[in-house]
Amino acid sequence: MTSEPVESTRAGSAARGLRWGLVARGASKLATFAMSLVLARLLAREDFGLYAVALAANQFLFYVNDAGIVAAVVQWRGRLEDMVATATTVVLTISVTVYALFWFSAPFFTAMAGSESATPVVRLLTLIIVIDGFVNVRSAIMLRGFRQDMIAKANMMGIAVQVPLAITLAALGAGVYSFALGAVANSLVSGALVLWWAKVPFRLGFDRAIAGRLLRFGVPLAGSLGLEALVLNADAVIVGRTLGLTMLGYYMLAMNVSSWVPGLIGEALRHVTLPGFSRVADENPAAFSDRVQQIVPMLIMLVTPVAVLIGVLAPQLVALLYGPRWQPAAAALSFLMALMVVRMLTALAFDILTSLGVTRRIVWMNLSWAAVLLPALYLGAELGGIRGVAIGHVVAAFLVGLPVAVWQLHRSGVVIAPVAAPVSRLLLGGLAGGAAAWLVAGLTSDAVVLVQLVAAGAAGFAVYVVVGISRARFRQIREVATG
Repeated sequence: MTSEPVESTRAGSAARGLRWGLVARGASKLATFAMSLVLARLLAREDFGLYAVALAANQFLFYVNDAGIVAAVVQWRGRLEDMVATATTVVLTISVTVYALFWFSAPFFTAMAGSESATPVVRLLTLIIVIDGFVNVRSAIMLRGFRQDMIAKANMMGIAVQVPLAITLAALGAGVYSFALGAVANSLVSGALVLWWAKVPFRLGFDRAIAGRLLRFGVPLAGSLGLEALVLNADAVIVGRTLGLTMLGYYMLAMNVSSWVPGLIGEALRHVTLPGFSRVADENPAAFSDRVQQIVPMLIMLVTPVAVLIGVLAPQLVALLYGPRWQPAAAALSFLMALMVVRMLTALAFDILTSLGVTRRIVWMNLSWAAVLLPALYLGAELGGIRGVAIGHVVAAFLVGLPVAVWQLHRSGVVIAPVAAPVSRLLLGGLAGGAAAWLVAGLTSDAVVLVQLVAAGAAGFAVYVVVGISRARFRQIREVATG
């Protein structure tokens, strides 16, 4: 008798969490976008390359520093009070240990990336994982309770500190340290707010049985996250080593633009899907595949036009936003937009498999992808520079990453065949929209860049909507937006 109100409340919480996540990510992306425009004019391209090396190290450690325990907290079946102290102790111990080990090994990492001068920046930026060691369990508890609004506010406050600090430091000549110090300040501010707003007493303790239960779930997940981090960041190391810091700076700019959509939509969606899928898997397994079949087409509907239009209009977009000296980045950006779509879909598959508790299948998914990706990136760098690296990424993603993710979902009992028809229509709309944008861009090639972008983008988007989106799909997104 009470299941319907409970489901309604949960759906409302999830929709509210998604809206807050989108608002926060939108504000954060707008702020960091403005920051990147300013820093691209204040800093050298080599500074962007040095920061890319440090960021690759930080992201790898960030993925593995909690041993998967944050996800274990989100899906914990039982009393939170029994688990929090142990989870906090384990996560903090691992974070501090990982940071200490990496402090000493940082010179070896930067030498491997062909940029030994990045060692101090790497050591500074990776301090963020220690800060996260204090915060992560509280963030997981807030996610579990669909309190994404508070996390969103904390993140926005962190960005509000990071952006002016980084720009000021860059103007004063701090170079690459303007990136790193701004990011650390962001982490400190947002982390302090999460600790305060979580309203969970900060206590340390250790229960062997609880720790074992958390680690049994989390360690395979951490292994898969480490492999995912390898998939996500190996390109920076390979580009730095084979092509040098200047080309790595171009590549980082292209990768940054391609991450706008995952940063805006993907992270907001993941803050809702992981706890949401976990609840459905626990309470109503029969509805699990239905939920997946709703989300996949909606995700593709949102990301396809952005991927297609930025991919087609990459030269004009880079020239307008960053200036002629950054034009080589466009060669990689066109292909990285296709990679972005696959990464968002595999991230969704990751959340689905995590919520089902089959974390070992994620390990095999990422391991198979990494095994093909690394040689593809090296070969691409040797044959085609940063454009070749981006092509290698796309080839590995479409030939291995996405098919293996679909196969693992099928093995886990998730029925996804019904999404084929709506997804096919959306992709057809994307192809038609891309062709329209390309034609209009050619016809307006003599116009100023802004006019060319607006005309081609509007034409491509209009064709995408007409060809790719049905009335039923419009109704679905309106229902989600209104909760």
